[in-house]
Amino acid sequence: MEVKFFKYHGIGNDFIIIDALKEKIPENISELSRKLCHRNFGIGADGLIIVHSSDSVDIRMQIINSDGSEAEMCGNGIRCFAKYVYENKYVKGQKFTVETLAGTMIPEIILKNGEVSAVIVDMGEPSFKRKDVPMLGEKEEAIDEPLEVLDKTIRVTSVLMGVPHCVVFVDDLDAVDLSKYGPALEKNPVYPQKTNVHFVKVINENELKMRIWERGAGITLACGTGACGSLVAAVRNNKTNRNARVELPGGVLNIEWASNNHVYMTGPAEFVFSGEIPVK
Repeated sequence: MEVKFFKYHGIGNDFIIIDALKEKIPENISELSRKLCHRNFGIGADGLIIVHSSDSVDIRMQIINSDGSEAEMCGNGIRCFAKYVYENKYVKGQKFTVETLAGTMIPEIILKNGEVSAVIVDMGEPSFKRKDVPMLGEKEEAIDEPLEVLDKTIRVTSVLMGVPHCVVFVDDLDAVDLSKYGPALEKNPVYPQKTNVHFVKVINENELKMRIWERGAGITLACGTGACGSLVAAVRNNKTNRNARVELPGGVLNIEWASNNHVYMTGPAEFVFSGEIPVK
């Protein structure tokens, strides 16, 4: 059979969207994601997003990484998802609720001349508690904590922002061997469910620059939950204000850790192309 797909990206973090409200989805979603996301033998993407109906809120998003593992949430992915469901009139109004494995997310569509120009997402509240991340260890939180990784000691700050994140502050981003230390941190035994990894340079109190190794996807151009996690980690380490511009390899996100303890992410979502692909 053939399945219709839609390709989107959020500042370079790209996704294949399949609409389960219109299409029959194969049972083995992990295999489907690995096949479709392959950049040589498939469509090519960092992840597969599936649109479902929800019994509790407006709509449900399922996100499968390119390696076939299922993620709880995805910041760039939910902006793409929000643009798709809004433009297909699955939701009423510009602000709506989305069911995810990380809880209910609330995107808000920003229009300019009647077109979707950006999406603001209430990403919920961060948690630095070890048991929430999760991360093994004795202290309640891991804030600027030394961790032995391969041939060096790396100081990490761990935070749950829907999904687990390990944030490492560095002075020189270009000097980081991301392909070496990214997977070593992702799969470090202290993270029983693995973790996303971010190397972050503080430009000033209102600006960060980062590089990403995503759990289940490897090096990517952007990570929305990671940008949120990096900002709150920077605040906890007294490095920035609570509102900052975050520069990622694929573009810029604006992140705010508001006084209500919720983190708000603002950024674009772009449609790339659509088509049909045979699946078994």
